[in-house]
Amino acid sequence: MSEKMRFAVIGAGVIAPSHAKAIQGNFQAELVGIADVEIEKAGKLAADFSIPHVYQDYQQLLKRDDIDAVTVAVPSGYHAEVVIAAAQAGKHVLCEKPLDITAESMTLMIDACRKANVKLGCVFQRRVTEASIVAKKAIEAGKLGKLVLGDAYQKSYRSPQYYKSAGWRGTWAIDGGGALMNQGVHGIDLIQWLMGDVQSVFAYSSALVREIEVEDTAVAVVKYKNGAFGVIQGTTSVYPGQETRFELHGEKGTIIFDDTGFKQWKFADSEEEAPKVEPRVSAKNDPSQIANDGHFILVDDLIQAIREDRDPMVPGEEGRKAVDLILAIYESARSGKEIMLK
Repeated sequence: MSEKMRFAVIGAGVIAPSHAKAIQGNFQAELVGIADVEIEKAGKLAADFSIPHVYQDYQQLLKRDDIDAVTVAVPSGYHAEVVIAAAQAGKHVLCEKPLDITAESMTLMIDACRKANVKLGCVFQRRVTEASIVAKKAIEAGKLGKLVLGDAYQKSYRSPQYYKSAGWRGTWAIDGGGALMNQGVHGIDLIQWLMGDVQSVFAYSSALVREIEVEDTAVAVVKYKNGAFGVIQGTTSVYPGQETRFELHGEKGTIIFDDTGFKQWKFADSEEEAPKVEPRVSAKNDPSQIANDGHFILVDDLIQAIREDRDPMVPGEEGRKAVDLILAIYESARSGKEIMLK
């Protein structure tokens, strides 16, 4: 391994520039390759970021000896295929959310990376925002006492043109779902990271506005393993999109925050003021406006995980939890029954 970690990006779609910026913005990393089945897209990204090697077939890129790690930014339903191939080629991986769209695929990709002794990290950048970290520390410090309610409200807007912009969007086969699997997966990951693992869920989901086969609107009631309850709402059908909001309540206090910062920070027998945190750039109406800072942190974390031989911040086993919960929500909406998670 060279002094710099040599990266390639597989997939040249909307999120790929965030990966490229994060890699090139790290003094310990070097971006040496890009691959996409649409070679024109790969070529444009290569030109924009001065990436020397461009491929249409990612398998050919994986044969290169001068690549230590890849970031995977292909459509969700292809994640497992690419990650497994990368692992078999001996490359470490940072995979975009969701980890994949089926439980079976996620198990295969996690096992492949463990078997090959390569690192597998997942991009859940809400975990690294300042507000999320501060809230997590407050919960762990017992400031809320016994947890009672944990809610995630994710009300985004995606236009009809958004779903028509790529054939895989809004499909079960490749997108794996709609408002929850594509957009809401971030908040679902964060609420279970803050509140703890989910025991069961009862949900409704449907395409109420958009002409797509997956849901544009979903609501779910969850029971956490610690006994607390919660509500998850996710949509891409409301205009305008709202700030994603998290509400955490316990017997001793309440923490409420969104992308602009803390809205409530109140504890029994305490006059502590809400911490001032850096606002997060929201993609509530436009996915191209997503903030890049999370990708910078997660790329750097993967580099350190490789050098220190430890798990990344969000390893595969942790990254799959949000998808497992979303799959349970879909099963509940189809069956009309409460679904237990493993």
